[in-house]
Amino acid sequence: MLQSYLARQPVFDTDQQVFGYELLYRSDNGGPLTADGTEATTEVIINSYIEIGLDKLVGNHLAFINITRDFILNHHKLPPPSGQLVLEILENVEADDEVVAGVKGLIDKGYNIALDDFDLGKSNRRLIQFAHFVKIDILEQGSAGLAKMVASLRKFPVKLVAEKVETIAQYEQCRTLRFDYYQGFSLCHPNVVRGQRLSANKLQVMQLLAKLQNEDPDANALSKMIEQDIVLSFKLLRYINSASLALRNKIDSINHAVILLGQNNVRQWASLIALTSLEETPSALIHTALLRGKMCELLLEPTGKAPNGAAFVVGLFSMLDALIGAPLDRLLPMLHLNQDINDALLSRKGPYGNTLKCVLAYEQGDWQTVDRAGFGEEFTISCYLRAVEWCDASARQLLQEAA
Repeated sequence: MLQSYLARQPVFDTDQQVFGYELLYRSDNGGPLTADGTEATTEVIINSYIEIGLDKLVGNHLAFINITRDFILNHHKLPPPSGQLVLEILENVEADDEVVAGVKGLIDKGYNIALDDFDLGKSNRRLIQFAHFVKIDILEQGSAGLAKMVASLRKFPVKLVAEKVETIAQYEQCRTLRFDYYQGFSLCHPNVVRGQRLSANKLQVMQLLAKLQNEDPDANALSKMIEQDIVLSFKLLRYINSASLALRNKIDSINHAVILLGQNNVRQWASLIALTSLEETPSALIHTALLRGKMCELLLEPTGKAPNGAAFVVGLFSMLDALIGAPLDRLLPMLHLNQDINDALLSRKGPYGNTLKCVLAYEQGDWQTVDRAGFGEEFTISCYLRAVEWCDASARQLLQEAA
């Protein structure tokens, strides 16, 4: 039986909140995609709806799934229509009479339709009348061409999704053109300005993170340090006692938490709560930081090569530049982290560098780099899915505690 990767790439709204996820697939043949697009879609549907569960993959967000001509003409192969499912018609599907009739049939049955990599000059223009979403690969369009395409599509009642938004400049251009949604990695990279002063809120968070990362073996010292911050203590205890952690006994003090749960766990949760207190931080960034941290931790867990929660810290702090709004090489000296963590974050080297590269590659659908990381296909998939399930529940609770 073929093993398959299944990952999700977020689609953001104009408030930088997750609106939906495109579900990505790759077979085990070593390439980025199976040669048979129908096989790929079949695997995504089976894994999403049967093996894993759509709720675990996307929660209550939309799920964008690529479909080929075969699925357009054979509706019985698709999951039942729902408000959550969006069928994304690939750009290489020729919109002949059969396809047009098939798409019309999908609309009549209640499916949501997206057109992928839309181009005004291709035959898929015939499908615009049926589409709910149109996705535009902005890297294939010049500035003038992109503006012209957006203006033409505004004549239709469709929502526009900018794909492959890789830089802040591209993101700002798309915002100016009033795209409805955005897909790409620009939200994971901050628009930093070297030399700018950190706000009081961000400086306070950085100082707190530095204290929390101090590897003091004295549990009492850690407890007292946290207890000095009344707000942090309150939110931390509330989170620890929340349903998401499912503890049998209630924790009634920070010292009790450190003794029962261990210093590393308490450090991690306190650091997460500190980061969620940052002003005007999109929840999507917190979510990504959590996912990276947990997946790094799970990948290295069997090896015992990441003591003191270092792997989780590497994944979590890989988002620090985006969360704080300053470059990592400026922020990391403030934290006094050990050299192995710094090497992983700044140059993807050292004992944790390969793990972080694997996590970032999985996030971007770069399957060849995932393979080269050497963790094994089944184990990597398992770690990703476990991390998704854990961080979705944790993120909801953490953001509630930060409110």
